[in-house]
Amino acid sequence: MAASAEVWDIGGRPVRITNPDAVRFPVTGHTKRDLIRYYLTAADGALRGAGGRPQILKRYVKGVGRPPFFQKRAPASRPGWVETVTLSYPSGRTAEEVVVNHPAQLAWIVNLGCVDLNPHAVRADDLDHPDELRVDLDPVRGVTWAQVTEVALVVRDVLADAGLVGWPKTSGARGFHINCRIARRWTFPQVRRAAEALAREVARRAPESATARWWKEERHGVFVDYNQNARDRTVASAYSVRPVPDARVSTPLRWDEVSDCDPAAFTIDTVTDRIAALGDLTAGIDDAVGSLDALLALADEQDAAERAPTGDGPVAPAPPGHDSGASGRRRTSMPLIEVARAATAEEAMDGLARWRQRHPQVWAMLEPADVLVDAMRGRSSTWTRIRLNLRRVPADRRPSQEPLEVDYDPWRGVRDERP
Repeated sequence: MAASAEVWDIGGRPVRITNPDAVRFPVTGHTKRDLIRYYLTAADGALRGAGGRPQILKRYVKGVGRPPFFQKRAPASRPGWVETVTLSYPSGRTAEEVVVNHPAQLAWIVNLGCVDLNPHAVRADDLDHPDELRVDLDPVRGVTWAQVTEVALVVRDVLADAGLVGWPKTSGARGFHINCRIARRWTFPQVRRAAEALAREVARRAPESATARWWKEERHGVFVDYNQNARDRTVASAYSVRPVPDARVSTPLRWDEVSDCDPAAFTIDTVTDRIAALGDLTAGIDDAVGSLDALLALADEQDAAERAPTGDGPVAPAPPGHDSGASGRRRTSMPLIEVARAATAEEAMDGLARWRQRHPQVWAMLEPADVLVDAMRGRSSTWTRIRLNLRRVPADRRPSQEPLEVDYDPWRGVRDERP
């Protein structure tokens, strides 16, 4: 039987919706139709966060719970009213990416299987100068939500001291986002440098709760992820429905809501009522354009402090989180072993369970933060790596590196295509 399709008139533009009753969220039962209707209701706020920006299409063509694939290049077959721009990546490659500026374009990408919106931090008319500083709070395993919001409030204060206005929102996952509009004067490296200075200042003010350490095995508490400001990074924007079982939404908040908010309360079913009651809480963000001068000056001060002579002579210490400086490749001092590399998180966790059964006494010594689960970007999809930090295990009881429980090669076949 042929697949069903409907043509929706959205702002005078015909959008063909295929299989509108296809279930996108198996746990809640929400369909593609539900998802599109949500985005049309939230279009003003969603376009304020993602509109006018190139974005990667993260397509869940088989629904949430099944692996997505990433599509940088806009589909060749697309309506004439779908806008694109050619973006250059650090690798030297380019991609003609979709730019969403209209509710019909929102519906069109959702029809392709997109669930959340993943825009870059630049506008299509100036791809070299970001107009947004992005703060992504990423808690390590075992950290409470109260600790995440505690760090968010410290970020607010650091931003305010630098003359910037932070706009908070739940990430829709475990973390928290704070965005700031900035003048389009600085390059990506400068914006990232400003974000790193902010992260280090947050960690200085809240040393027990926050960290700016780059290496995952050395983190504690909440990592202030400044690298989300790199040229090739995208972050789920405001009002994005996230690909989690209960269809949570990355929801803008007032600052007085942050401490007591429950991210599980913001879903595809509740956020439309919230918008109706409160309006779009990001409505003033484009009027709050700030400067990075203060954060860049702070970065200079931090660098100068690191270069200051010590009692042993004028030796420049390594940057935070590093064991070597610019003259050598940094290697972690943590006793790490790798357990699994898998195409899916489920396969990786199954491998971890097998390792745990073989090493129950070692497992009992580990804490949640010692289990490092990384979502790794492959060519067009993610894969999962699991490592264990054995720092709490006495040296004479640490198991050695064994053959991986799951040994997936995400680049198999790709290498053969390279010239």
